Amino acid sequence: MLLSKPLLRRRLSAIIEAKAAQGHEVDGLETQLESLPDSYDALAIFGESLRDLPMRADWEYVEPNELEEIWAQCDPNRPRGVWREITPADAAARIETAFLSSVCGCVLGKPLEIHSNLAAILKAGETTGEWPFTDYVTEALLDEIGGRHESWSQTVRANIRFVAPDDDLNYSILGMLLLEQKGADFTKSDVRRLWMHHLPIDTTFGPERTMMVRGAQSYIGEEGEWHDPEDWANVWNPLDEKCGAQIRADAYGYACAGNPEMAATLAYRDASFSHRRTGIYATMWTAAAIAAAPVAKTPLEIFEIANQFVPQNSRFHAAVAFALEEVRQSSDWQGGHERLRAKYGHFGHCQVFFESGTLINTLHYAQNIGDGFCKQVMQGNDTDSYGATSGSILGMFFGPGHLEARWLAPFNDDIHTALAWFFERSLSTLAKRMGELPARLAAPLGAAL
Repeated sequence: MLLSKPLLRRRLSAIIEAKAAQGHEVDGLETQLESLPDSYDALAIFGESLRDLPMRADWEYVEPNELEEIWAQCDPNRPRGVWREITPADAAARIETAFLSSVCGCVLGKPLEIHSNLAAILKAGETTGEWPFTDYVTEALLDEIGGRHESWSQTVRANIRFVAPDDDLNYSILGMLLLEQKGADFTKSDVRRLWMHHLPIDTTFGPERTMMVRGAQSYIGEEGEWHDPEDWANVWNPLDEKCGAQIRADAYGYACAGNPEMAATLAYRDASFSHRRTGIYATMWTAAAIAAAPVAKTPLEIFEIANQFVPQNSRFHAAVAFALEEVRQSSDWQGGHERLRAKYGHFGHCQVFFESGTLINTLHYAQNIGDGFCKQVMQGNDTDSYGATSGSILGMFFGPGHLEARWLAPFNDDIHTALAWFFERSLSTLAKRMGELPARLAAPLGAAL
């Protein structure tokens, strides 16, 4: 089961491009790749040579991948263990609200996941009378934008009958299953086994698909022949800083309500299976934000705490610090968005720098949960993923009673997933299982690992 040689060449070219963005010396590598003979051995040797490329002399960032090295680069004053106490009952209620809110935000954003932006959505919404959003979008709005996600027939306002399948929700459920089955002691091997059992490969993208292919190869022989996947995660993985791991953070934040350190630790273990550097940090940051949200005093405090669990000399830390300051100084959410776009707007769909900043913008200006995930989706880009993530943080921060029932009513308590060997169809039952996650951990609620 070898990848084709043309595919390997394209992947190696993408890896070189990614390495350049990460500060590595890449001069002459494209020319060297073009000159290689059409040989698997030659391409493999060249790929391995990309593992340890030197850094540019002018590169100012320090971005480790190992957890202990990450901790050494984080704010030494970050909260350890419990940050602020939360009762089990309050945690469970907020988690249920957070999961339901993430579902609503995800479905709102799904038909718009077409690399849209705020300007296009605003123009279309004004034309159809839907600006600002206060409900799921109509097909007329998609006609005005001139594009639609393939899920549109199940996710536009008139057609919603259930929660449509989505990869973001798949990963939230997989995180729940992992904690239900393994508790806080799960390993990367547990992540791999869970994915191979439940995830159809066509529902995965980027690094997740890379690791699924690598996992499938192990089934050619005996299970014991599975080798450490670090070789593919480190070398054959050009999209390892995109948002695929960040959208897997929710369950860890839920399970560790009040304890962002624990949430970030669990998120690291999941994210580092497939991602590196920024891809890991964004996941730890998101899990920490979800865990901090129910006990934070203000929306910005959520992200100030979460950023303490990111290496201080990393690009992601700088992007979050910038977003916090610009959002704080803006007069409204659209002004905040424009401030972020001016510096980070070239990072588009699935690239975590700009979109993570928009989460800060959303929380700062949200009046309630529904208003918040509407603001998030109206900002464009990866609308379903960040609609879901914003829902999780909003639900944990605002808590029960702040998500209007009308957002849930169209689903008829029915959720469809794309997961194999998972048969729960009741959305409310699934939300309750999410609310029970803190009790699933080996440590008491809020205790440090």
